[in-house]
Amino acid sequence: MMFNEEFETLPRQALEALQLKRLQLMLERVYANVPFYRTAFEGAGVRPSDIGSLQDLQRLPFTTKQNMRDSYPYALFAAPLEDIVRIHASSGTTGKPTVVGYTQRDIEMWSELMARSLAAASANKGDIIHNAYGYGLFTGGLGAHYGAERLGASVIPISGGNTKRQIMIMQDFGSTILTCTPSYALFMAEEARTEGIDFRNLKLRVGIFGAEPWSEAMRDELEDKLNITALDIYGLSEIMGPGVAQECFQGKSGLHIWEDHFIPEIINPETCEVVPEGTKGELVITTITKQGIPLVRYRTRDITSITYEPCICGRTHARIARLSGRSDDMIIIRGVNVFPSQIESILVGIEGVEPHYLLIIDRQDNLDTLEVQVEVDEHLFSDEVKVLQTLSLKIEKTIKEVLGVTSKVKLVEPRTIQRSEGKATRVIDKRKLL
Repeated sequence: MMFNEEFETLPRQALEALQLKRLQLMLERVYANVPFYRTAFEGAGVRPSDIGSLQDLQRLPFTTKQNMRDSYPYALFAAPLEDIVRIHASSGTTGKPTVVGYTQRDIEMWSELMARSLAAASANKGDIIHNAYGYGLFTGGLGAHYGAERLGASVIPISGGNTKRQIMIMQDFGSTILTCTPSYALFMAEEARTEGIDFRNLKLRVGIFGAEPWSEAMRDELEDKLNITALDIYGLSEIMGPGVAQECFQGKSGLHIWEDHFIPEIINPETCEVVPEGTKGELVITTITKQGIPLVRYRTRDITSITYEPCICGRTHARIARLSGRSDDMIIIRGVNVFPSQIESILVGIEGVEPHYLLIIDRQDNLDTLEVQVEVDEHLFSDEVKVLQTLSLKIEKTIKEVLGVTSKVKLVEPRTIQRSEGKATRVIDKRKLL
């Protein structure tokens, strides 16, 4: 099922012609209305009239999260405040929050793209969508909510928290689709098991999980424990919120990025040069239809690759690969680059290990150290010490063989690693505290 088949199946030539037209209009608008962009363009020696092709986009400067913080709160808005009907903001845990504003048309566009995303995940008017993304300044909850309503499905705006009540509601209301972070979904499964509830007896059939990187191995875990099809969704508040890209139910191999509204590029994060199709790098997105706060070549810091190969679902929009992490979340251990999702893939594939872990990085005698704390299941933890020692050595050996990193594995009791209703904390880097 497609929500907007005409645009979702546009031939590549027509799609690129539409992108160029919308890009040119957007550049004229930000050049006229946003002093930051006028200064940045002139500094790069380029004007909107110089952009005659999609390839010319590479002549334009990047926008970064720091630029957004420096423009706090409204300096990047391209529309007057009287036209802004909604304001969202990031958590601001590493500085000033990034603030985004939406006109009424922006909200309508966001709702359609979320409806497209839900439909790509096989949702329809007959579904009951259990929306456990957080409501508030975070874009996740309201983004999914408006999309579900636009699709015509029933939506339960339960937000995060009170997990036992969440499970009761899923049981009693007959929820068929779950939207939340993957780590919270696994926590739900854990709580359900504690309560003696089997997810196979629920009506859930699909989970749409995002807001944090997750591995293919975790997909297997989610599908097994929740008895669902687990699909990936991508978005970020700076660009729109959830619904920028969505994995389709049929293909299940990459997330369609809605190219009639966004122009994606993949760059080498070190050289900032665009890399060839299929090469892993940092995702850069230019918004071409937003009115409130359009962004030119925004560096997302998310690591992925892109393909323009046709998908079996019939959609013509490019697909980005599952995110492997963020360029600014990458851990460097004794010169080796490691993403938490790579360690997660190893842990989830080992029998007896639960999908809850914490990476603690420290420095001893001027050398980096990595401790991997991971929970084991209740039966294994009550086993003899020799069994646990064998398991920890197995994990250490696998991490060394696969990633080339020496680690110390610490097996911990079930339910001792802190749970999160939103994005899970996976890394504590004590080197930054020295």
